[in-house]
Amino acid sequence: MAQPSGEFRQEAVRTRGGELVSGGLLVGVGAPDGSEARPCPEEWRPRPRRIERSEPARGPAGGVGRAVGPLALGAGPADLPLLDREADIAELLGLLSEGRSIRLVGQAGSGRSALLSAVAEAAADLAPGGVVQLCGHRRTLADLLQDLFAATHHAPGYRPDPDQLAVHLAEVGAVVVIDAAELSEAELEQLPAVAPGCAFLVAAAPDSPPLPAGSRLRDHLVAGLSRSACLALTARLAGRPLDVAEKAWAVDLWFESEGLPLRFVQAAALLRQRDVSVDALVAAEDDRMDVFGAVEGPVRDPDPAVREDALRRTVPLPSVAETASPAVRLAEGLSEPAQAVLRLAVALGGECPTAPHLPALIDVGLGEAALAELSDAGLTVSIGGHHRLTAGALDLLAPDWPARGCVDGAAQHFAWWVGHSSVTLEQIAAEAEVVIGVLLADRNAGRHEAVVRLARAAAPALALALRWGAWERVLQLGQEAARRAGSASDQAWFHHEAGVHAICVRQPSRAVAELETALTLRASAGEQRGVASARRMLDLLRADGRQLSAAAPAVSSRAPVIRKIAARVPARLKSSRRRRVAVVSTVVLTMGVLGTAVAMSLTGPDEHRSNDPHSGRMDQGGGTQDAPFPQPSGSVSPGAPGTVPGSPTASSGSPVPSVSGSASHSASASPTRKPSSSPGASESPTAQQPQPQPQPTVPGQSQPPKPVTSRPTTVPTTPSTSPTTPPVTPPSSPTTSPSSSQSPTGPAAPAVPGT
Repeated sequence: MAQPSGEFRQEAVRTRGGELVSGGLLVGVGAPDGSEARPCPEEWRPRPRRIERSEPARGPAGGVGRAVGPLALGAGPADLPLLDREADIAELLGLLSEGRSIRLVGQAGSGRSALLSAVAEAAADLAPGGVVQLCGHRRTLADLLQDLFAATHHAPGYRPDPDQLAVHLAEVGAVVVIDAAELSEAELEQLPAVAPGCAFLVAAAPDSPPLPAGSRLRDHLVAGLSRSACLALTARLAGRPLDVAEKAWAVDLWFESEGLPLRFVQAAALLRQRDVSVDALVAAEDDRMDVFGAVEGPVRDPDPAVREDALRRTVPLPSVAETASPAVRLAEGLSEPAQAVLRLAVALGGECPTAPHLPALIDVGLGEAALAELSDAGLTVSIGGHHRLTAGALDLLAPDWPARGCVDGAAQHFAWWVGHSSVTLEQIAAEAEVVIGVLLADRNAGRHEAVVRLARAAAPALALALRWGAWERVLQLGQEAARRAGSASDQAWFHHEAGVHAICVRQPSRAVAELETALTLRASAGEQRGVASARRMLDLLRADGRQLSAAAPAVSSRAPVIRKIAARVPARLKSSRRRRVAVVSTVVLTMGVLGTAVAMSLTGPDEHRSNDPHSGRMDQGGGTQDAPFPQPSGSVSPGAPGTVPGSPTASSGSPVPSVSGSASHSASASPTRKPSSSPGASESPTAQQPQPQPQPTVPGQSQPPKPVTSRPTTVPTTPSTSPTTPPVTPPSSPTTSPSSSQSPTGPAAPAVPGT
């Protein structure tokens, strides 16, 4: 994310404005007198378009993230392959392939987020919609469903009503991965109910109660790692093999922590800090050797490796109590920029801004490196587009790491930032939790005017970004700060915005209460334009028929998608390329059969006789009107297109009625027949026509006999002029069937002689 240029303290704070569609309402946001909603015209209503799957995993801004930056002596925790999770991944993939929804439960630091990322990468071909990764951190159920809709449909600036949202999501078939979900049991049950074609994989809070009997979801426990996996993880993150003492220390930690991966990430960071102390001792020992020319000190061996090992033993390992709560000791060993970022995160309630904001907030130029150092130490994790402190770190650091004025001016910075034209709505949505953290920090510090200023600037931006859970929270904090600051005008503005929010989320009673309060405050303050705006919103609510429900007509609901995703996606058609190959193969096969039928209809009369009465027949029960191409079988009647000359039916001495005149033909058949698209087909009149119509003569093609009422006529077949088909010489005997006739308006059509 790019930081906008310019000095924010010299620019006026601008309010972001725009329009969005909420169900059947057109909402104008950011007006000076407050937002307004009105029925959206039919031609302005969005038409959501499904997004075809283009990559294995996708999601809106704020999806599952990874820690950034490598370690100096190895890879970061998020860059390592998962250890001891093969069985978990295989089991989860098997359940997801059956369409099951799963909730991951486990202690804080058990590696649920890492397991989610690994399963998301492996489940790319399980569902036709691929994998959609979402972030549930500080998001409501409505926000999560809106994120799922935005990830699978193209409809910018559109938030459907719950009924419309259910219709759109019912057609989605994907594996949905949600990290750090903060939903209740009832809300979790609504996920597969709203999107029945999706399989959900949710990482819930560590203290989540077990699911009730009959739940749509299934719990999967994410336990700790084995002892060998923990030792391997510690050595890999430490950047070197562990010695005997360190292995024994790691084993004790494994028994105490039950193998939680986060504890060993932090233990490896403690070992790296210990190595820094050992390196300092080795450097001091080398300096003494250079000065005095001899080995002095506790270690007198001239071998540097032996001296380093001996000096390492002089630095004690952390105790079990320190490794159980290592946040304070880890924070003391960080660099100054990383400590400044950590102090800011503690002041914001555990939320850490992204790197472009750090120079303006705490004067840290290398923000990416500082965030990477915090992630490698196991103190922060990247999620939802920004970093936040890991579980338990905030409670341990808050007493020893006070704010010290690091959030002074943060409200002014973010009030300017959310209104800047170069900042996108996706960037604002990713920083929503940080903005709320700034509001809370200023509220606790008693800076109510700063809270009001930031809340009035951020609320319209969050509304346009469709982060309506954060929008509601910002309005609540702004309304509280305006009341404490004694500003009636600001109170009226926040009440008005809260009423519009209630209208959008279909809470009419709350909307009426908020708008009436705003109307009273604005009338007492003499704000005539504000009074008119509030009255228009109340009139919208109190209109006959409740125009709130004048939402866009729901799209006709299709049948629910099959729950078993694996059954819907055969192995041979898992990718769009394979599906295209299958369609092309089907077309080629159909054209081959069509060519065979045409060739059989143009060959001699004695070449394609068949003893099987159903040979070559494509449709045994339908009439010739619905036949896709000529029938090469002799079981078709003479009047049907595609009758083979010389077939047993055509060569019989008794007259055979045409298909259109047979008793088996439908009584509702059309009186006219469309010409066949194949070159060997010709029109055949139906029984309802009193007079047959003239038909064009195709050179080299035999025409079927036509019904007559007077006398048989014998017309020789015109020799073929086609370079590919040789002319067929008809026999000289006349046709005795009474089904041939002469055109009443033109030359007689050629009849097919019998054999």
